[in-house]
Order: sequence, then C-alpha cells, then structure tokens
Amino acid sequence: MVTAIILMNVERSRINAIADRLADMKEISEVFSVSGNYDLIAIVRVPRNDDLAELVTHHLLTIEGLEKTNTLLAFKAYSRHDLEAMFSV
Repeated sequence: MVTAIILMNVERSRINAIADRLADMKEISEVFSVSGNYDLIAIVRVPRNDDLAELVTHHLLTIEGLEKTNTLLAFKAYSRHDLEAMFSV
C-alpha cells in the first residue's frame, strides 16, 4: 500500500467544491480544509506507485481551480491503529 499526502492551493471560492470532488475519488481516503500555507490536504492510499502517478499527473489536472500541489510520499506509518487493515483494498 502506498500512502501519500497531497498539499493543495486552490481558488478560494472553490475550496468546498474541490474538496467534495476530491473526497469522491476512490484513491483519496480523506480531505481536510486547513489553515496556513495550503487550503486543502488529501490523504491518498493506493496499491502501487503507478496509481499515485496516474492520480497526480492525470486526474488532478482536470480539476479547475486547483492551482498548485505538493505531493509527499509516506515511508512509514507510526500509529496505534492498524491502518493497513482499515484501508485494505
């Protein structure tokens, strides 16, 4: 399982609409609106790196109002919860 965090800058007037669209994507498990340098953060969980590449380089490009992304690849999860079991596909 590949986990990534995508930090996003979006047009202010489209934050809610873009968050809803992202939340409907099967690859994205969670979307947060946040304060600070970014507007939205998406948590991505996919089986393979190629799936992440497809999401970032193809699907996100179709979202009008999404201005900039910064994708962080997670190496290891530190959690008391069994995340792998919770998000197994």
